[in-house]
Order: sequence, then structure tokens, then C-alpha cells
Amino acid sequence: MAEGGIWSDAERARKVVEEVKTLKRWLEPYHALKRRVDEGLELTELLEAESDIDLDLQRSLEAEADAAAQALESLELQHMLRGPDDARDALLTIHPGAGGTESQDWAEMLMRMYTRWAERHGFDVEILDLLEGEEAGIKSAEIEVRGQYAFGLLRAEKGVHRLVRISPFDAQARRHTSFASVFVYPVVDDDIEIEIREDDLRIDVYRASGKGGQHVNKTSSAVRITHLPSGIVVACQNERSQFKNKATALKMLKARLYEKALEEQEAKKAEVDKQKGDIAFGSQIRSYVFQPYTMVNDHRTELKVGDVQKVMDGDLDQFIEAFLKQQAGRAA
Repeated sequence: MAEGGIWSDAERARKVVEEVKTLKRWLEPYHALKRRVDEGLELTELLEAESDIDLDLQRSLEAEADAAAQALESLELQHMLRGPDDARDALLTIHPGAGGTESQDWAEMLMRMYTRWAERHGFDVEILDLLEGEEAGIKSAEIEVRGQYAFGLLRAEKGVHRLVRISPFDAQARRHTSFASVFVYPVVDDDIEIEIREDDLRIDVYRASGKGGQHVNKTSSAVRITHLPSGIVVACQNERSQFKNKATALKMLKARLYEKALEEQEAKKAEVDKQKGDIAFGSQIRSYVFQPYTMVNDHRTELKVGDVQKVMDGDLDQFIEAFLKQQAGRAA
């Protein structure tokens, strides 16, 4: 960083700063873990030197051991998040399956679940686009989750999620099964080259729907962009300014196109590595059962959790970690 002339080249300076940040993400937790281990060893030596058992010293050693074990687990998890996009922010989209109001309500429950999960991690959440259902729930949602390794963690959630419960919308209180799909994309930085030609875009403006104040609903501030070559459609209506909505929609489109390019690469790799086929979109990755018993079952890792309400309140880490460990084992 002290090298002369580095700040005269803005692009080079930016890359160096990013490299420093990446190194710090590894070095700081490593040094913190090493300090804990060293302190634990010192406490062990003190205990061995004592003729009588010092309970306070023993409790301190146990506390240090527990803290070191947690720090090591956290470092191991970070080690599994080494993909080129894992450290990026995440763009998460949710769509209900067939089933009308029931599946739309399930989609909204999932949106709340991921929002709660993000809040637990101290991540920022912004709803970029939301289309509400007529009676309840949502028809679609676009959410940006900003935080370190947001994409690396949330990519474990990509797939179809299944709900089994007694429907609150069924007068006969029958059990219903509903589905909703979740896609996760890395938010692409401006330094990544994704070519978007103006001639390839169809841009429509319209009045925003739902809650948002008089200005939002009375002016054509919402923006929908269709990328004609790929057929990808993105929309944003959360800002009052049409210009801001367009800028956000273009960022969303860039993320989608980047993910599409990655998927095409993965499809080529899948011809050689058939094991990757079982995590493609379209597979049912998890079931959430509310009745006749309570259980959340991850079909990929076979992890089962009985407290479904805790999971719906955002307690997803155990599922995410199990998935990442499974993927790390396959890659080994």
C-alpha cells in the first residue's frame, strides 16, 4: 500500500484495496483463533502447576476451549466460501408455484424467513420489487441482501421449497401442499464486464402498485426492462424516481445475465460431473411440515429439525452449513 504512485492509478488502487480486504478477512479471524489457543495453553500450564484444583481457572479454561471451538468452526465455514462470487451481496427472488392464494401466502412466509435470517446476521435488506397477491401473500419478490458472504451463504437456498399445513384459506380446514421457488444471484460489481446493448432492451414505465404513497401511485415511476436476446425481465418500483428505478433494474439485469453466464459454464461442467445435477433449480430441496407434525426436512443433506417455527423466524444456519459441508465434501 505504501508503494509510490499506486494512488495515481485508480483502478489499480481499487484492486489493491480489495486484495487487502480479502486478506484481512482471513488473517484477522486466524490471529484471533491463535490468541485463544495460546491463552488456553497458558491456562493449561497454570492448572498443571497447581497442586490443588483451581475451579475458577478450570472454568476459564473450559470457556476458552468453547470459544476457540466456535472460532474454528467459523473459520472452517469461511474456508468453504471461497467461490469467486461468495463474498458478494445477494439478489434473492421468490415466486409462488401453482395454487393461488395458498402458494402466494407461502411465498410471503419465505420472504419473511429470509428477512429475519438476514437481520440475525446484521445484513441490510432492501425490497427491490414486490407484487402483492389479490387476497393474501405475494406473486413475486426481488430482495437484495447486502453483507459479507451474503451470496455464498444464500446460494444454499436456491431451489423449490415445499409447505404442508392446514390451510387458513380453506373453510373445511383441509391439509394443503404448496410450493415456491427461490433463486439467488450474486450482485455484480461495476468492475465486471457484462455487455448490455441499448438495442437489446425494451424499457416500459408504469404506475407502481401497492402501498407507497400518493406520488408513487400517481406517476409512472416504476420501470420494467426486458432483455430481448435472453428473455430476462426485471422490474423495480421501490423508488419515487423513475431514474433511480431504472438504475436499480439495470443492476438487477446485470446480475441475472452474469448468473446466466455462470449457469451456462456449469452446464458444460455438468456433462463431465453428473453429481452437480441434483442441485439444479427444479429439485425440491426442503419441506416445511406444520401438520400433522412439525418438521423441516432438507432433502439434500437429510438434516431434519423439529422446531419449524424457529426456522421460519430465520434460524437457517444449520441447513446452510450442512449444505456447504456437503458441497465441500463432494469437491474434495
